[in-house]
Amino acid sequence: MRGVQVAAGAGCGIRRRCALAFSLLLFFCALWTAAPAGAADDTTQAAHLADRLRDNPVYVTDQLPREVPRSAAPDFARAAERTGVPTYVLVLPGHSADDGEALLGAVHDRLGRDGLYVLVDYLEVTDAVAFGVKAPAEDALTVALYELPYDAGPLRSFERFADVVAQGGAKAAAQAETAHERYGDSGGGEDPEELYIGPTDRENQAFFTGIVLTGIPLLILLLGSFVRRRRSRRPSAHGNPGSGTPSRLPRGALSGVALLTAVAIALGAWLTFDQTTSSAAQAPTAADLSARVDRVVKGLKQDPVYTDPESQQVLDAGQRARLRDRISEFGRSEGGGPVFVSVVPLMTEDESAGNADVFASAVHAGLGRDGVYVVADPLDGDINAVSYGLPRVPNRSLFDLPDSVQYDDSEARDHQLGDRLGQFMTFVEKAPRTDELDHPAVDRAPEPVDDHALAPLFSGDFWPGLIVGAFAALVLFALLAGVLSIVGTVLRRRNPAPLPSGALPFEAPTDPSLGYLRRTARSELLALQREFTDNPEQAAHIRAWDCFDGAMLLVDGDVDALADDAVEPASLVAVVVLSRAGRAALSTEAASDDSNSNSNSNSNSNTYNLCCGLNPLHGPAVSRHHVRISAEGRRRSLLPVCQMCRETAIVEPGTVHTLRMTLPGTGPERGDRVPYEEVTGPLPAVRDGIPQLINRIRESTSVR
Repeated sequence: MRGVQVAAGAGCGIRRRCALAFSLLLFFCALWTAAPAGAADDTTQAAHLADRLRDNPVYVTDQLPREVPRSAAPDFARAAERTGVPTYVLVLPGHSADDGEALLGAVHDRLGRDGLYVLVDYLEVTDAVAFGVKAPAEDALTVALYELPYDAGPLRSFERFADVVAQGGAKAAAQAETAHERYGDSGGGEDPEELYIGPTDRENQAFFTGIVLTGIPLLILLLGSFVRRRRSRRPSAHGNPGSGTPSRLPRGALSGVALLTAVAIALGAWLTFDQTTSSAAQAPTAADLSARVDRVVKGLKQDPVYTDPESQQVLDAGQRARLRDRISEFGRSEGGGPVFVSVVPLMTEDESAGNADVFASAVHAGLGRDGVYVVADPLDGDINAVSYGLPRVPNRSLFDLPDSVQYDDSEARDHQLGDRLGQFMTFVEKAPRTDELDHPAVDRAPEPVDDHALAPLFSGDFWPGLIVGAFAALVLFALLAGVLSIVGTVLRRRNPAPLPSGALPFEAPTDPSLGYLRRTARSELLALQREFTDNPEQAAHIRAWDCFDGAMLLVDGDVDALADDAVEPASLVAVVVLSRAGRAALSTEAASDDSNSNSNSNSNSNTYNLCCGLNPLHGPAVSRHHVRISAEGRRRSLLPVCQMCRETAIVEPGTVHTLRMTLPGTGPERGDRVPYEEVTGPLPAVRDGIPQLINRIRESTSVR
C-alpha cells in the first residue's frame, strides 16, 4: 500500500513538473511573440514577397497597373528564362525599400533558394544580386542603365538585363565598359535617343504638318502662276502679241500638282509621325485595375486596419492594436460607426492615379459598408478620409481636419503615422454630430489609355498651323518674287549679252517710258543680230537684213547708242518694231524651209508687213478696221489693227482709242506725251507697212 502511495506521489511530481515545463514554454512563447514585435515587423515585407516567389519566380505587384500591369508577368517570365540561371524577379513600386540589395537578401533568406534575384520598379531594373550562382549582375545593370533611354520602360530594361547576363561574364564586362565610356561621365554624359515622344512633341508635329500642308501647295500655285505670267509676256516665234511662249503644262495642271503635293504631304506626315503613345506602358485589364482594391477589401473584412504587406511597415503591432481599440470604441459610441483604415501607398501609376478619394470610393464600393474610410499613405505621410452614410459624422466635418494631422513635413521614415492616426480618431470622436447623412459621389480615375495616348496628328495645333502656313507662303512668295525681279533687272542692265529670242518678254505698253524703250530696243536689236550669226544661210536674210539695216541706221551703227539720250523715243519704237519684224521673218522662213512648202514660203514672205495702227508694239495687223482714235468727236479712221484691237473695236468701239500709243515729249515740255503718229521722223510711216518705214528711214538718213 505504501509502495502504491510512493508511486502515486512520484506520478504527481512528474505531472507537476510537466505542468511547470508547459507553463514555462507558454511563457517564453508569449515573450517571443510579444517582446520582439519590431523585429517581426521588419521581416513582414520580405516574408510576404518570399511567399509570392515561392508560388511563382516572377512577381508583379498589383500597385502599378497603369505602368506595369500584373498581366505583363508572362513577358517578364519569358525574359527571365533567357538568363540561363534560376532567376527571381520582383516588380515593386520604387519606394518599396530604402536598400534594394538588403531587401533582396532578406527575401532570399526567407525563400531559401539560390539564384539571381532582380528588383524592378516602374521605370527600370534597379537592383540585382546573385546568390549561389555565377551571373554578371553588376555589369548587366550597368548596360541596362546606360544603353537604354529613360523611357524604355521596365520590361525592355529587364529584357536587356537578361540578354547581357546570358552572354556570360567576359562579354558582359566588355559591354558594361563600352556603355560606361559612351554614355557615362567619361563619355560626356551623352544620352541614348528617346523612344517615345510627349504631348508637346505631338503638338509641334501637328503644327509643323499644318504649316507645310498649306504653305508648300500654296507656294507652288503662286510661283507657278508667276512663272506662267512671265512666260506669257514673251513673244512667239512670229512676234505675235499676246501669244507668248506656250506653257508646257495643260490648263489646270498646276492645281493638280498642288493638290497631289498636299496629299503627299498629308500621307507622308501620317506615316512619319505615326506614334500613338508616349510611354512603354502596357494597357491594363479590368482585373489589373481592381486587383489591389480587392486585396484591401479582403483584408478590411477581417481587420479594420489594413497595412500593405509589400511596403515597408510604418505601424508596429502595438500601434495597430491601439488603433483597433480606438476604432472599436468609436463604433460603440453614440453617433459613432465603423472606421476602415488603409495604409497603402498612393502613386500616379496605381489604379486610382494617386487620388485618395478615388481609392476610398473603390474600397467602399467593394466592401459595401457605410462608415469613415481612411487612406494613409506611408510614402508621403498624408492622411485622407471620406465619410459614407455615417450618422452624425458628415463629410464636411472632415474638411476641418488640422493640417498637422492630415499632412506631415517631418523627416521621420514612418511619418509618425501611428500618433497622427490616433489624433485623427480623437478629432472624429470630438467632431460635432449632425443628423445629416452623406453619400459622396463616386469618384473615378481617368482611363489608363488616356494617360499615355497621344492626340491625333490632325488635331490641336494642326489647325493654327494651316493659317500660319498660308501666311508664310504669301510672305515667302513676295520675297522670292521681289528678289527675282531685282536680280532680273540687275542682270539685264549689267549683262550686255542678248537674251534668247524666246526669252524676250513681249510687252506692248500704251504709254511706254523712255527707260523701257531703251532697254527693249537694245534687247530686241541684239537678239536679231545674234540670229543672223546663228542662221547665216537663211533665204530670209534679205527681208531680215532690210529690217536690221533700218534699225542700225537709226542708231548710227552703234547698239550702245541706245543707252544715250541722243536716240529719240520715236526712233526707239522704230528699232523695236524692225527688230521684231526681222526675227519674225527669219523664224517664218525657217519653218517654211522645214516643211518644203514653196506656197507657204511665198505666202509668209509678207509676214509682219503691216503693223497695228493704234500701237506698233502690238505687232502685225490682221485686217483694216474703222476705229476712233480720239475720245473727242465721232470721226473714225481706217487703220490696220491687230487681233486684240480689232476685237475691242467691235465689242467696245468707244474705248478703242485708249489703246493708242503715246510717247514722251522731246522738247522743253518733256513730260507731255504725244500720239506716236504725230511725232516728226520716219515712225508714222509704219502705218503703211514695214517696207515704207524702212524707206523713210533710208531717205531721212541720206538727207541727214
